[in-house]
This record gives sequence, structure tokens and C-alpha cells, in this order.
Amino acid sequence: MKPELIPGAGSPERLGATITAEGVNFAVYSETATAMWVSIYDELDQEVARVQLDGYDGNIYHGLIGRIGAGTRYGLRADGRYDPDQGYFFDPNKLLVDPYARRIDRTFVRSPRLRLHRDEAVDTAPLIPKAIVVGAENKPAAPRRKVPGLFYELNVRGYTMRHPSVQGPLRGTVSGLTTKRVVDHLRYLGVDTVELMPIAAFIDDGHLPSLGLTNAWGYNPVTYFAVDPRLAPRGPQELRNMTDVYRKAGISVILDVVYNHTGEGDANGPMLSLMGLDAMTYYRFIDVDGKKALVNDSGTGNTLRCDHPATQRLVIESLRYWVEEMGVSGFRFDLAPVLGREPGFNPNARMLQLIKSDPVLGKCILVAEPWDPGPGGYQLGQFGKEFREWNDTYRDDVRSFWRGDQGKIGALAGKVAGSAEIFDFAGRKPSAGVNMLAVHDGFTLADLVSYLDKHNEANGEGNRDGHNNNHSWNCGAEGPTDDAGIAAARKRDVRALLATLFLSRGIPLIQQGDEFGRSQQGNNNAYAQDNEITWVDWENADGALVDYVSALSDFRRLHPALTHDHFLTGQTRHGVRDVAWLHPDGREMNEHDWNDAGASVLGMRLQTADEDLIVWFNRRIDPVLARLPEGYWTVGLLSDDKAVLPLADRAATLPPRSVVVLLKGQIPPSKPEVPPQPQEVPVEPETPQPAPEPETVPGETPVEVPGNEPPEETPKE
Repeated sequence: MKPELIPGAGSPERLGATITAEGVNFAVYSETATAMWVSIYDELDQEVARVQLDGYDGNIYHGLIGRIGAGTRYGLRADGRYDPDQGYFFDPNKLLVDPYARRIDRTFVRSPRLRLHRDEAVDTAPLIPKAIVVGAENKPAAPRRKVPGLFYELNVRGYTMRHPSVQGPLRGTVSGLTTKRVVDHLRYLGVDTVELMPIAAFIDDGHLPSLGLTNAWGYNPVTYFAVDPRLAPRGPQELRNMTDVYRKAGISVILDVVYNHTGEGDANGPMLSLMGLDAMTYYRFIDVDGKKALVNDSGTGNTLRCDHPATQRLVIESLRYWVEEMGVSGFRFDLAPVLGREPGFNPNARMLQLIKSDPVLGKCILVAEPWDPGPGGYQLGQFGKEFREWNDTYRDDVRSFWRGDQGKIGALAGKVAGSAEIFDFAGRKPSAGVNMLAVHDGFTLADLVSYLDKHNEANGEGNRDGHNNNHSWNCGAEGPTDDAGIAAARKRDVRALLATLFLSRGIPLIQQGDEFGRSQQGNNNAYAQDNEITWVDWENADGALVDYVSALSDFRRLHPALTHDHFLTGQTRHGVRDVAWLHPDGREMNEHDWNDAGASVLGMRLQTADEDLIVWFNRRIDPVLARLPEGYWTVGLLSDDKAVLPLADRAATLPPRSVVVLLKGQIPPSKPEVPPQPQEVPVEPETPQPAPEPETVPGETPVEVPGNEPPEETPKE
């Protein structure tokens, strides 16, 4: 039977498609459209009905269509003024995806026929994914309200395409993350919060098809409720199943979300959804010589208008959907200053306040990427105590110290102590900062110590894209090498960097594969490489490095002096001084020491009522004698595990380019046997299973001590 409108029966209460006893209610927000239709499609992608919505209340078109239900495929059509110079692009021949669609039937593709010009002879329906009506299938999931211990950033497709326990159709999908060996690996590392790079349905960037490339990262979304069909081909239930599996394993799942722009791009981009429904409401424009031009604070062609109530509603309701229906525990907000632009950034902007005060979202893990490319877009430290923030100053200062840059001893101390100069105000704590050495945007950790320069030729942009100032070094050769000494130096430096990360106050983050030496061949902007460059190479994983990262994670957890969530003051309370900064001569650092441009060794003594330890950082290429405070000291952790650390009476010889932790009056706990790593086991069945409690042991990696000439200092990005 043909779908029919039930006159006057529609409701504007809930946007999107809502199943009722009589059929499906549709509601669409638009302040400037003059008419709105719902086009219904059969399984052969043929339009079987086009129904004009008969209600309009509070800028919401609505109508109830009978004789349809769950599984119905549909799209929207809007008519109104067509005047691109003034921000109006209405064209009823452009089929549009419902911004509240929970599921779409295919991926987005680019075509010249999708451009914003009005063409009555071309119906774009064959090119546009159809939304699929779905009902509420899940019991609401309560988010985990806790301080994360270790973030792990991964790309669903890249992480699972080459994993030995992920086979056949599961490769490249959310379900591929639920195999037992994947979960076991994360638990073995001590990960308690997995951050999935964007999974919302996205479209390739405009220039990629002509280069034969596709978007591998997903930072070009079109819908904010629907998972991209490439990542969840069997529907959104794949994600809910994945979050349920991880919840049972004690791991929270958060989503990287992109509420700063959409894949519709600039005025030459495709019309897919918001641009055709109400561009002036959802996007920010500026007057230029009497014409309306899209604002590009995101650097991608358009910017969401997050100070408009309709956009705010879209953001809040989609976030709540991911939490309540899909079971995620929080979000990392890409280019988060856009959320607070009015149009300049306001830390108290209504959009940010709505997120913080929401009864559901306020209980979630909230993480901000605190910068965007627009004017005044760098806002690190300004998102309030409800948010964690990616700390790029940690990345740059720690890299610069280990690279050998002059005058970095004070910066190192500030970063490992929790970046108080950024976060110590308004009740915030060190856990406000997310510390990272490498993330998706930039070099991998292995490439950081293997390349002086980026090598992005595969991106087809003449190596012009990507960061130029990476604070990287190559240990004596650019890229792959057969020199055993250089290879050993790189392993040694990676281990020292990882030790620094795990021994720092704040929340550590590692990206996929950095725990076992993953390389992207020097590409520091691999967003367009959906291939072996970004697919994690599990076959050649360094298992000893995995063991080492697991041991670091355990060591951090077993020694609360490293992680107490308060800023260090150096003051004595109840007979205990929380921190003392030590010179290798055994005395405390003085003003001259801090100002010594060549200073390369630093001790951080941390004391609590229960423990007393010293973390030594030695970036020199030769051993250093460090004199110790009075007492009996034992080696708790040594980043260069094959080096010899002589301990004499009140002195220790620190190995070259190493991190050493000494414990006073105790012996470090022993480790049980290591369980097999994913690359060492037979293929697992596809059925997801809860992971057992993992066991850990410090790893062993042979390391030599070659020379490493520090490069000249370069300015901060």
C-alpha cells in the first residue's frame, strides 16, 4: 500500500523520524524553507511516494505518514529562495539526508551534480544515501563517571584491517574491535579509555577523488547520528555491542566528534543535508561586499553556527543519542573552540554550558582539542573543570627536551609536574591535561625518532601539507636503515619518551601501534591514506616494546606518588615534601641551574606518606653520575633495560639517554608471566567475548648506545 499523509496528525516535538502506532512522524527544522517533502524509496532505490509535510510550528515542518514503519528508506526535499550570494540554496531536486537520521543505507560519494547550483533537470536522488527509519532498540546505558587513567586513540578501519584475529567481513569495522585478542591487548596495556576517531558518516574531501585517494580518518562528517556504513555495515547495533563488550572489560569508549564543520564544504561543495535545509541557520556567514560568504574557522570551507539554538539542539541531541542508545562514555571534541564561538571564542558560551550542565552529558568524559584555525582559535586551558584538554605544549616541550634543544630543563619539569602554568586555576587539577607524544595528526612515535622531515609525497600535494615543525630527530639516518647502532638508538629514545609520558602528572594518551613501533613511512598527515600506510602492521609488532608499555602502565598504577591529582608545590606538609628538583650533583636545583641552557639531567623526587622515589631524566649521550639523598635506594624502573645501572653508596650511574626511577627502602614488585600477544596467537573466532584479567611483566629490548647529535633549536608551532 502506498504511504499517505495523515492530515493534521504530525507533531513537531521530536525531530527526525519517529515510529508511532499510526506510522512514522517526520519533523525537520528550517527557518527559511517555504515547503518540505519526504521522499520514500523502495529497496530498488525507486521513489514510491513524495509527501509534503502539512504542519509548521516553531520553524519545524512536521507530518505523520501512515503505512510505513521501521526499515523505511527516505530522504528530504526543501524548497525556498535560491540566492547563493545571500546564503540561500534551496532546490527541491536535491535530495537531502535527514540530519537526525540514525542510519543510512550507503556511503556518501562526490559528484559534480551535487553542487549547490539549482538544476531542475537533475534529480540527485540516485547519488544520495537514503536514511533508514529505526526504532529505539536499547536500554539506556549509564556513562562511566571517572577520571581516565590511560587514553588509547585508534582508527577503527586502520586498527582492524591487518589484525590477525579479525577476519573476513569484520576487518575494517567496529565489530572487528570486539574479538577477544583485540580486547586482551588493550587490557594488557592498562588502557581504560579507548578513543575512536570519527565514526559518523562522512564524505571524501573534494580534491581526493582526482588523486585516487580516500579519506581514512573521517574528519569530514555529514550526519551526526548515523555511523558510517563502512564501519558498521550491519547497522548501529554494532557500536552498541562493542561498547557493551568493552564496558564488561572495564574499558570506556569515547568518540572523537566533529561539531565544527560538515563535509558540505564551501560554496563549491556538494549539497547533502544542512546546506539545502537551512544554510543560514546551521552555518556561519559573514558579509563581504554585500554578499554572504561562509566563514572558514575550521579550515575546511564552512563552520557550524554553534550559537544558534537549532544547531545547539542538533549537537546536544546527537551527543545524548551516542551515550544513551549507543553506550559511549564520552567525547573528544575536534576543534573545540568552534563550540564556543559567538563568533569570537567565549569560554562561557551557551553551547559549552549546555554540554556541561546536561544531566546526561555532564556525567561523561569530556575532552577538548582546544584550538582551531580561526582568529583567536588557540584556547588551551580555557574549557573549565568539566573538560580534559589535549595539551600540545606537553608534546612539544617533551619532544624538544629529548631532541636536545637548549634551555628546556625547566619546560620538562613543568610538563612532568602537570602543566600547572596552564591548568592550576579555578579548581582544576593535573588530570585536566591530556599528555601525548604522538597522535593521529603528526608523526607516529617511531617516526618521531626516525625522520627529521615529513615525507607526505603520497598525499599528492607536493609534500606541502602537514606540520613542518615536528621537533623530531632521526638518530643519524633519515628513515629505514640497516645500521644496528641507529636502530638501537631509536628504540632507546622511544623507551625514554614513553617512560617520560607514563611518569608525568596528567592523563597519558598513546595512539594505535605506538606501543609496538608502528611507522607511517614518515607521513605526518596520513588522513588520505586508507592503505598500508595507516593500516596497523600487527605482523611486525615489537612484542618486547608492548611488554615495556604494559610494565610502565603497571608501574604508574602501583606508585600513587606519580599520579596524585594535585599540583606539586615543593612545600612540606605533615613532615613530607611533595617534590624536590635535584641536580645530578645531589643538591637541589637553583636559579643558575634552571637557567643553564645546556642542562640535560634532572631529578624529580616525589614523596608521600607511603613512598619516596626519584625519577631521573638523562638526555645526554654518555653516562652521568647522579648523587642520591641519604637512604637505601633500589632500581624501580629503567627505560634502557639492557643497560647496567651501578648503584654505589649514595650514587647511581644513569645510562645514556634514559629515564630511571629509584625507590627508597623497597624492592619493586615482581611480575608474573606474560600472556601471549595478538601477533603470536592463532586466529580467534568472530564471536566477541569478555576479556580475562591480564598479566604483565617488564619487557626486554636489546639497546646499544650510539651517538646522537642534537639538531638546532626550532621555534614552537
